[in-house]
Amino acid sequence: MDKDKLRNLAKSLVASGKGILAADESTMTMKKRLSSVGVESNPETNRVYRQILFTTPGIEEFISGVILFDETIKQKSDEGIPFSNLLKEKGVVPGIKVDKGTVDFENFPGEKITEGLDGLRERLKDYKSLGAEFTKWRAVFSIGVDKPTDVCIETNCESLARFAGLSQEADLLPIVEPEVLMDGDHSLEKCEEVTNKVLELLFKKLRDHRIDLAGILLKPNMVIAGKESLKKPSSFEVAEATLRCFESLIPEELPGIVFLSGGQSPFEATENLNEINKIKKIDCEFSFSFGRALQEPVLKAWQGKRENIKSAQSAFYKRAKLNSLARRGEYRKEMENE
Repeated sequence: MDKDKLRNLAKSLVASGKGILAADESTMTMKKRLSSVGVESNPETNRVYRQILFTTPGIEEFISGVILFDETIKQKSDEGIPFSNLLKEKGVVPGIKVDKGTVDFENFPGEKITEGLDGLRERLKDYKSLGAEFTKWRAVFSIGVDKPTDVCIETNCESLARFAGLSQEADLLPIVEPEVLMDGDHSLEKCEEVTNKVLELLFKKLRDHRIDLAGILLKPNMVIAGKESLKKPSSFEVAEATLRCFESLIPEELPGIVFLSGGQSPFEATENLNEINKIKKIDCEFSFSFGRALQEPVLKAWQGKRENIKSAQSAFYKRAKLNSLARRGEYRKEMENE
């Protein structure tokens, strides 16, 4: 493992004002995204849509890296340039989602575990040859009656640590994603309690597996109430709870956190990120690795029509810029209408 290489890459991905685009939607998720604007998902329409994102002029001002899906890292632009090369030419680092998705956890109704460790060492070599420089693995935790169980947390954190170890062995920077889901009616306080429990065990597992914590990035949820919660906390309350949770647990050597948006609207995700950066008190970088929160306005503008490509790219550029400002705590609501 080239520690210096991974540590420098981690720092560059969370450089001031920059964040990561998560364009690693699975085939099923991509189908839902495109069908929401009346477009049929297939390898070619998926390619065309992602090309719109990757070729947006000036996006490298705000986007440091892009997480790709297995299908996407093997695709090329209209000019025949592999997407990973196209991104590198813009100064954007290509990465790859390497887990194989979540499945029902046997004997634990309503809980999920993530598959994909079998054969991962070989797949990492293949992805590296295709241009990937970092990897990502997602584990999910549901809040409910007697959920998440200790067994679910233990099993998923063990997999996250093993993934991180295999990635570092291959000189690929691991982005570790433990997501406490927004689904449900749980309170902000309950989310904080569960997030704290998950992160505490995760960092123990990472240390047990001798992971170089200066050579990873963490991609967690913000501490937020469930979607069905009757009490909607303010962005200040979300930021306070998130920082209270993270500031007590983050290892000193961790270079950065790239929050997932996890079902928040583009506006909510940006506003919450901004508030976090306004009041944070530690040196760790608090950045973003948003999927839907960056892409929703792009899809609405595009609608699958060639004549809408420029307006779709303008929507992407604007959303990325607003999140770049939120990274510095300089975003204001009025900017949404400028």
